[in-house]
Amino acid sequence: METTVYPREPQVLKELRDATEKTNFGSSPMAADPHASQLMSMLLRMVNPKRTIEIGVYTGYSLLTTALSTPPDAKITAIDPEHASYEIGLPFIIKAGIEQKIDFIQSQALPVLDDLLLLQKEEGSFDFAFVDADKQNYGNYHERLMKLVKIGGVIVYDNTLWGGTVAKPDGEVPGCKREGKVLAAEFNRRIAADNRVEICLLPLGDGITICRRIS
Repeated sequence: METTVYPREPQVLKELRDATEKTNFGSSPMAADPHASQLMSMLLRMVNPKRTIEIGVYTGYSLLTTALSTPPDAKITAIDPEHASYEIGLPFIIKAGIEQKIDFIQSQALPVLDDLLLLQKEEGSFDFAFVDADKQNYGNYHERLMKLVKIGGVIVYDNTLWGGTVAKPDGEVPGCKREGKVLAAEFNRRIAADNRVEICLLPLGDGITICRRIS
């Protein structure tokens, strides 16, 4: 981290990470992961997306990463039911001068995704998606994103190793993490069997699964 991650972390992202850590939001497992952000930035620059969608925003570290790593005319649909945490990151988004890229929607994600799908023109209109939200709905998000993200587009899911617990016997997993372990393991099996996507699960941070839609 000290050699390859922190020296390359954009200053505005570092400031947001520091600001998050100084609040009660900083102790959450949803707090910023600059290591994963570095991978996200590289993926985004390779895909060069014009439209992206983010499910789960929190204080906006990944959202700011996306905004910094996409073309000037890119548009980002960002969905989260909580606005208070997003307000932590908003000053840094404004400071970076990329707030015009972002459409923040305060809502549960499924109704927004369903509304988008009602507009047939939205099917296949997104180039990239990032999901870091309620794990019990990862499967539901996946099915909707498979319609919204174009063939050749990329979907990234965070926390798919759940602290490594997916590889441990139940008896070795703390009670507070067992539900998350079961949900992550179920999702991993589901994605592994999905022939509509190419997948790569990386032991980075809390586990990141990268999917490329192929059909």
